[in-house]
Amino acid sequence: MRILRGIIIALLFILIALALALWRKPPALLRVGANYSAKIVCSNVFLAGRDPDEVLRVDVQAPGIALLKAMHVSVDRERGVVRAAFLGFIGDGLAVARPGRGCTVVPDGKLESVAAAPAPMAYVAPPSIEPVVSPLWPEGASVQTHPPVDHVLQDAALLGPGARAVVVVDHGRIVGEHYAAGFAPTTPLLGWSMTKTVMAGVIGMLIKDGKLSLDQAGFWPVHDGRERIRLKDLLAMSSGLKWNEAYGAVSDVTGMLYLQPDMAAFARSPLLAHPPGEAWLYSSGTAVILSRIAEDAQTDEAHDLASFINARLFGPIGITTATIEPDEHGTLVGSSYMYATARDWARYGQFLLQDGTWQGQELLPAGYVAMMATPVTASKGQYGMGQTWLWGSDAVTPGVNPDAAFGIPPDAFWMSGHDGQSVCIIKSRQLVIVRLGLTPYAVGYSPQPLVKAVLEAQRATAAEASR
Repeated sequence: MRILRGIIIALLFILIALALALWRKPPALLRVGANYSAKIVCSNVFLAGRDPDEVLRVDVQAPGIALLKAMHVSVDRERGVVRAAFLGFIGDGLAVARPGRGCTVVPDGKLESVAAAPAPMAYVAPPSIEPVVSPLWPEGASVQTHPPVDHVLQDAALLGPGARAVVVVDHGRIVGEHYAAGFAPTTPLLGWSMTKTVMAGVIGMLIKDGKLSLDQAGFWPVHDGRERIRLKDLLAMSSGLKWNEAYGAVSDVTGMLYLQPDMAAFARSPLLAHPPGEAWLYSSGTAVILSRIAEDAQTDEAHDLASFINARLFGPIGITTATIEPDEHGTLVGSSYMYATARDWARYGQFLLQDGTWQGQELLPAGYVAMMATPVTASKGQYGMGQTWLWGSDAVTPGVNPDAAFGIPPDAFWMSGHDGQSVCIIKSRQLVIVRLGLTPYAVGYSPQPLVKAVLEAQRATAAEASR
């Protein structure tokens, strides 16, 4: 009995020592998980107005990563602070919400360094007479749906598991939309990597202003080859920089998003694996580098980059709900962190369909959107030269666009994001199809069947109208 008691006591001491060691210096994987949990809860509570317990249960813990199921989260609504920890005390996950800026991960715990940042300047629309009856979207908020499209959006299999919002725009008008329980046209939703395509638009505006050029290089003050990386190489994911975009563990991308106070500095640090412009490698780090380049190029001292985007892009095209969240350093996380309603994601898609013009105003250089959707040769046709995807899913046959099997026109291009976010833009059919949700890659969902069904519904509507 004494031996057994001694073994139990020894095991308890070992467990206590292990717990103290993990508390004092948690491994990187637990820190990533804790900061991810804090960030997701923070943004969904303070931007989307959702319940923190539901967000923790559904958005953080449900997708199936085991360590996230042991995360505990606390929310201080008065201070806008969210903390998360493995088993409630390991990991020190921390995120803070600020007006107009959304939520920021604070991996070094220096909360005071980010809490005092002022809100970006909001867009001030020119005065207008308020109509008695709200006009149709996009001029107003009214919507007239088409029955064939409504029928498509009632098919749960087409929308996919975890779908939260779908919006269909035909010739500039919303003709169908669907929202899951708990979500509405006013709910901002995370686009994940669709943010990259928005940041490409911001780069285009700075090119139009003469502050950047596609052939511009010299962004690295070094002489090891990185100084030859051009802006167009970064836009095309062809910088040549080493990068690991794997999710689910501690990789370059997860380390950048959840362990680095200055994400752009981290993303700029790898050396070249290939000569610039020769190889294609998808990299969220590249998109954050572009955010820093845009920040440095936007030289108006009275406005930061977020204010510039509000005044020059979001405001003029009527986007009112979008927030691109910054890192602790203040750089917008242009790879991953834009929240907006499904209707505002559709508005940006419509803006691209219209070649970067809105109500007669040319916001992007002529031909810039066409460049964005031009294939990067080294990507074997799947990726565009301006942070767009040209295929809606991975290829079944290498080098063959899988969209063709669904009758999707070859001019279609996509904004695409983690966990099933997509915007399909088809200029030849004047269609924009937005699909947002929480659909892990392992589920195997692809949006092409939904797009195919919408194309068929569009033809049915046109046939009915011609009778």
